[in-house]
Amino acid sequence: MSNSPDGSGLTRVQSYALVVAAAVLLSAVLAPVAYDRATAPDGTVAVISVEGFISSNSVTSVQEDLREARENESIDAVVLNVDSPGGSAAASEQLYLSVQRTAQVMPVVASVKSTGASGAYYAMLPARDIYVTPASIVGSVGVRGAAPGPSLPGEIKSGPDKASATADQRRAQIETLKNAFVGTVMKHRGDELSLSRTEVAHAKVYTGARAVENGMADRIGSTPEAIERAASAAGLEDYDVVRKEPPRLGGLFLLSTEDGGAVVVEESPAGYDAVDTPTFLMVYGDVQTQDEVIGNVSA
Repeated sequence: MSNSPDGSGLTRVQSYALVVAAAVLLSAVLAPVAYDRATAPDGTVAVISVEGFISSNSVTSVQEDLREARENESIDAVVLNVDSPGGSAAASEQLYLSVQRTAQVMPVVASVKSTGASGAYYAMLPARDIYVTPASIVGSVGVRGAAPGPSLPGEIKSGPDKASATADQRRAQIETLKNAFVGTVMKHRGDELSLSRTEVAHAKVYTGARAVENGMADRIGSTPEAIERAASAAGLEDYDVVRKEPPRLGGLFLLSTEDGGAVVVEESPAGYDAVDTPTFLMVYGDVQTQDEVIGNVSA
C-alpha cells in the first residue's frame, strides 16, 4: 500500500531524500577526479643531457630525445644540460640543427654544468637563454683539423687530389668552417655580445662569470634555475620535470695518456679503419695526433 497521496511508490519526502543521497554519492565519486584535475601540473619540462665528446655516436641519442620532445604533446619546454668540450664539426652541426628545430616548437634553455665549449657551445646557440655557473667554461669558437700526411710509399692514386688535400686546401676548409661557426655565433648572440667578430674568432674560453659580462652567456644559475626559466617561458606555473639519461658512449673508449689526461678513441663499426678521412674538430683542449685519436677531453 502506497503512502503517497497520488498512489506512487514513494512520498515526496522519500523522493527528495533519494535525490539527495544520489547527489552525495555522485559527488563522492567525482570529487577525486575534480581534485586531480585541479591539482594536475600545467605541463612538463624535459631535461636532455649533452655530455662528453660530441661524436656521430653520441649525438644520435640526443637527437632522438629532442625529436621525442617535439613530437610528445605533454612536453612543453626543454633544458639542455651541457657538460661537453665539443666534438667533431659534423656531429656538432647536426646537434645544432636539432636544437634549432626544437627551439622553433617550444622554449629551449641551455644550462652549462662545467664545460660548454667549442662544438657544445655551437650546439646550444639556438637556446633562448644560456645559464652558466661562475666557474664553468664556455667559448672556444673555432675549428681544428689535422694537417695532410705524406703519401704512403708505393701509393698509386687515380687522381692528384684523391684523399690527399694539400695544406693550403685543408687550411681553406678550416677557414670556411670557422667562418660558418663565427657567423652563427654573431647571428644568435650578436645583439648581446660586447665582443667583436674578430675577438670571437680568437677562440678564447671564458669563465661563466666573464661570459655573462661579455654576452657569451645570459645568466648565472644552475640547472634548477634553467628549468624554472624554461617553464616560465612556456607559461607553466606548476609542472613536472622529466630527465633523459645521457647517451652511453657506444663505440667510444676513454684511454689514459702519460700525463694523466684522457683521450677519446672511436672504433669504426664497419671496419673502415684504414680509410683516412679528414676530421675537423670543434673541441676545446689538446688534440692527439695518433691515427686513432680524435680528441682530448682532459682540458
